[in-house]
Amino acid sequence: MRIDKYLWCVRYYKTRNMATTACKKGHVKINGATVKPSRDVYATDKIEVRKDQITRHLTVLDIPPSRVGAKLVDIYRVDTTPKENFEHLELLKFSKDHYRKKGMGRPTKKDRREIDEYLDDNLDDDESNS
Repeated sequence: MRIDKYLWCVRYYKTRNMATTACKKGHVKINGATVKPSRDVYATDKIEVRKDQITRHLTVLDIPPSRVGAKLVDIYRVDTTPKENFEHLELLKFSKDHYRKKGMGRPTKKDRREIDEYLDDNLDDDESNS
């Protein structure tokens, strides 16, 4: 089975076109080598998929006949992604919440209060430690 079809079948991509595009951009590797969308996948292959800013590591157990339900995905692959990758993703979500793009204008009243509260807390902590 082709790698783009396999990634679509085991629900890593919503459409096969998205899986093909990811392969063309170099986000998919099999056994450490970047592959084209037409590369065949076999049992025991190690796949690395870079998606949503984390690299997921998969081991192919079997080839599905067609797209499978979410409950049956574990029959065809083993996800060996380290937990540090998912923790990194959580940190990215928190940093995006508090990031203000350049040119977004002045802080709102709510933003200003949060900044003042944060600065007051840090000043109080510094004085108590001294």
